Amino acid sequence: MNILYLHGLESKLSSQKRSVLERFGTVTAPDLDYYADPEIFLLLQSFTNSQSFDVVIGSSMGGFMGYYFSNTYQIPALLFNPALPYRSVKQNIPTLDCSHSSSLLHFALGGQDDIIKANDNLKWIAENRLGRTDIKISIHNQMGHQILLEVFEKEATEFFRQSTFESK
Repeated sequence: MNILYLHGLESKLSSQKRSVLERFGTVTAPDLDYYADPEIFLLLQSFTNSQSFDVVIGSSMGGFMGYYFSNTYQIPALLFNPALPYRSVKQNIPTLDCSHSSSLLHFALGGQDDIIKANDNLKWIAENRLGRTDIKISIHNQMGHQILLEVFEKEATEFFRQSTFESK
């Protein structure tokens, strides 16, 4: 299984979280500069010329990108505190075709997130729901914007289980 991991605005995939994901497949985690390049989505599309991805996982700004990548390529996504309702940097994204959407969007939100508030994400998700997509939402009441390793592992394990993917 090929996993695309998209980091947040000022973060990278930690070695511990990479190890969690490697239990499920091969991880590609590009180093993205959202500030310098407003065309990150085009860059991600170029990756698909040489490799296909079975799932996308993203955090914060990477969750925003993952949402659009998932729906464009119709692959499941696990999105941690995605920057869907608001962002601090401009990114050009595609217009989504509602007849072509992801089969599964799994959101993990921090109830104490003061950067991207869970309630704002919930409202955005409800207002922009694509009809053919199954949605799972987990709210971790004690979690802020930073994704704790134990939450990451729990959500990733559940995501791959519910998506009926086999571990490699």
